[in-house]
Amino acid sequence: MEFVAYPDREMMMLALADRLTGDLVMALRMQERVSFSVPGGTTPGPIFDVLAAQDLDWDRVDVMLNDERWVGEESPRSNTALLRKRLLVSKASKANLIPLYAAAPAPEDMITALCDGLAPHLPISVLLLGMGEDMHTASLFPGADNLAAALADDAPPLMAMRAEAAGEPRITLTAPVLRAALATHVVITGNAKRAAIERAADLAPLEAPIACVLGQAVVHWAE
Repeated sequence: MEFVAYPDREMMMLALADRLTGDLVMALRMQERVSFSVPGGTTPGPIFDVLAAQDLDWDRVDVMLNDERWVGEESPRSNTALLRKRLLVSKASKANLIPLYAAAPAPEDMITALCDGLAPHLPISVLLLGMGEDMHTASLFPGADNLAAALADDAPPLMAMRAEAAGEPRITLTAPVLRAALATHVVITGNAKRAAIERAADLAPLEAPIACVLGQAVVHWAE
C-alpha cells in the first residue's frame, strides 16, 4: 500500500483528479477502449467535477460504479443518478455508462444480465474506491450475507449483497474484479478513516474488506 497524505481536502481532490486523468490517458494510449470504475456517495463529487472537464477521449471510456443500491434513478439514494449529475456531464458526457441496476424487485432477478453487460469491459483500467469507517469498500460490508462468496477467487463479477449497515439491498463488484484492476486508488478523509485503513492492513478481508485491494492500491488521505 502506498499512502499519500495531503495538507487539505481541496488539494487532495485536485491532485487525485489529475492522477486519475493521467492514468486514463495512459490506458487510452494502450487500448481502444478503457474502463473506469468509481464510487458513489458524496466524497468523490469534487473529483468528478474536475474530471468531467478534462480533455480526454471520453467516447472511448466505459464508466461503471463500484456498487449500487437497488433503487431507481428517481431515488435520492441512487448512485447512478449522482454519477449522471457530477461526472457524466460536460466533456465526460460522451462516456459510456455500464449499468449496475435494472428495474426489477431484487438484484438477483437481473444479476445474470448485468454480469453479461459488464464482462466485456473487464479488467478495469482505472479503479477509484472509497472506504467506510467499518472498513467496507464498494458494497463489501463486514458481516454481509454474501461477503465470503464475494471475496472468493472464483466469485462472479457482480453479486447481490445485504448487510445491516447497507440499508437497501445492493449490487457490488466482487473482490476478484477489484483486485484485477490495472490501476487502483482509494480516497478517504478524516482521522477515523485513516486509523481504520491502517488497521485494515493487518486484518483479513473478511474482517476488513478493503484489505482485498490494499496490496496494489494508492491510498489518498486528507483530514
